[in-house]
Amino acid sequence: MKGPRFIALWDNLRLTVGTLAANPLRSLLTLLGVVIGVTTVITMMALVEGLRSKVTTDLSNLGANVFSVSKWPAGINLGRMDWRRFQRRPNIGLADLRAVREGCPSVTTASAQTWLGPNKISSAIAETQPNVIVQGATAEWIDTSGRSVSAGRFFSINEVEEARSVAVVGLDVADRLFPGQNPLGRELRIRGRVFQVVGVLEKRGKIFGVFNADSMVVLPLPNALDLFGRNRSLRINVQTTDPTQLRRAQDEVTALLRMRRNVKPDAPNNFEVDTNESMTRTFNNLSNVITAASFGICLLSLVVGGIGILNIMLVSVTERTREIGIRKALGAKRRRILGQFALEAVTLSLFGGVLGLVLGLSLTALGRWAFGFPMTVPPWAIALALAMSSGVGLVFGIYPAARAAQLDPVEAMRSE
Repeated sequence: MKGPRFIALWDNLRLTVGTLAANPLRSLLTLLGVVIGVTTVITMMALVEGLRSKVTTDLSNLGANVFSVSKWPAGINLGRMDWRRFQRRPNIGLADLRAVREGCPSVTTASAQTWLGPNKISSAIAETQPNVIVQGATAEWIDTSGRSVSAGRFFSINEVEEARSVAVVGLDVADRLFPGQNPLGRELRIRGRVFQVVGVLEKRGKIFGVFNADSMVVLPLPNALDLFGRNRSLRINVQTTDPTQLRRAQDEVTALLRMRRNVKPDAPNNFEVDTNESMTRTFNNLSNVITAASFGICLLSLVVGGIGILNIMLVSVTERTREIGIRKALGAKRRRILGQFALEAVTLSLFGGVLGLVLGLSLTALGRWAFGFPMTVPPWAIALALAMSSGVGLVFGIYPAARAAQLDPVEAMRSE
């Protein structure tokens, strides 16, 4: 048999639903802040989780036994960066690459590359938008980049040393310049120079959800430097036999470059050593900032929604003063009245949280379908959003509920 407390709770719940259903438009407008807050949390958490999954996948493709050395910091860096200090650093050149290959026993392969920014590429029948990344690289780049060739081949060591006019293109570039044709053996033009396509990179999609890895052209490093200028710092990719040798190889490369660049024993490195772990840590720092900002927006929206709930509950108490008086005269205790209005506020807020959750999940599914981005909502975000929304209703509904419970029944029944 059901106890009196359960019956009282059920009665309060029925009264709450009836009251909210009697004023649907007013209730929905009141919940707008709660809906926006919960939608923001769900959507942003789905975006952050999707980015984290994408970054983890992209970095794992680079290999656990690869790290890079560069003049500039890699990845996304937070805070105010002293770029002038990085600019004053000596460039990393081919002599450094040869020294790493010859002077570091734990290094099995090392390659060099330089990014040359977006350019327009053309063929005899078509041209691209000026957004194709042109990259110069040594022949070993294909072994240290986590990429592979889906058609044709990568250029050889001899072709790099002899600066032959060959190129390896991304799949999007091949489709754009040679629609319906086999791109191998065909010619493309970059800044007036003609290159023969010898290979097509396998499809990769966007890296970190931003950079389109299929919209790129890789040239032999000497040709790229001839086209875009030789006063450029290179990025060296270093590969070891297995991940257990990674730390030793990093120490060897760091010690060698510090000696070559005359870095004093107590001075910091004037170059950057980046691993998958360090880049993942940098991204996680960024995602934490995004998460904190999302919760800030959510809290602001929930406060606005809470004020709306406070307002509508005060209006409800005023409108139903006579009803409260009759109920108290018939024996309803103060805690019963308090529970009724508190439950009404929590239910109202929780309903807004559910609407926000549905809207957030819908936007997440839409983003996943439209952009192919792996947006996923973590279960803790759903639980936290609903808990926060119901908590707001409880906090902002206590005062109106207490005010209703304290009404004098005789005075309340006289009210019109």
